[in-house]
Amino acid sequence: MKKSILLITAIYIQLTAWSQAAIPLLGTEAPSFKAVTTNGNLEFPKDFEDHWKILLSHPKDFTQVCTSEILALAQMQEEFLELGVKLAVISTDDLRSHFEWKLLMEDILLENGNPVKIEFPFIEDHNTRISNKYGMLHAWEIPTRDVRGVFIIDPDNIIQSINFYPINIGRNLEEIKRAVMALQTSEQDQVLIPVNWKPGDDVMMKYVPYSEKELADNPGLKDQYYKVGVNMWYKKHGTTEID
Repeated sequence: MKKSILLITAIYIQLTAWSQAAIPLLGTEAPSFKAVTTNGNLEFPKDFEDHWKILLSHPKDFTQVCTSEILALAQMQEEFLELGVKLAVISTDDLRSHFEWKLLMEDILLENGNPVKIEFPFIEDHNTRISNKYGMLHAWEIPTRDVRGVFIIDPDNIIQSINFYPINIGRNLEEIKRAVMALQTSEQDQVLIPVNWKPGDDVMMKYVPYSEKELADNPGLKDQYYKVGVNMWYKKHGTTEID
């Protein structure tokens, strides 16, 4: 009887923790954690210093969709590094399983003519402590089923983008890369990013880009900007302001 009560209490505590877990808000500091990984001990996000960071989570190792994503991510890891982005993968399996999964995927890459070594760490989260911090536990019947998040975190460790994907649909890594480039462009140039933007496309201004007096002094400004509708001002790609 006493054991049954203890078991019920433990289950209640765990379910309460799951029910109270919230997804961090955009614009807030990324939850920190310490963990063991395939690359050694990790203190996140501190160990990634002033880089952009992407945390991608998975419910289990060796699942088909997740494996296809990691294979593609491995082949894009240098592209992300060139953008100043460090990657980390989290799964609710243990470290031994992570090493086996990683080895399997490197063998697949080698067999297909891509001898790529996976450089980013696989984070152990078998107790779902980290997944809970990031609000990844959604379903009651299988809490880890929905651990399919993507968190894009800026160099100041502020969460800039959050996306969750269902277990049966693969993530679009090119879109994740595009989102990073859009965030970087918006921050660097202090502009807005319009629908379906790709690097090299025109961007939107946060405000009217010039006054009538500024235009009179610099007539060339009208060749750099254009207006759509009432209040959507665009800046043409590759143009610089005229003094």
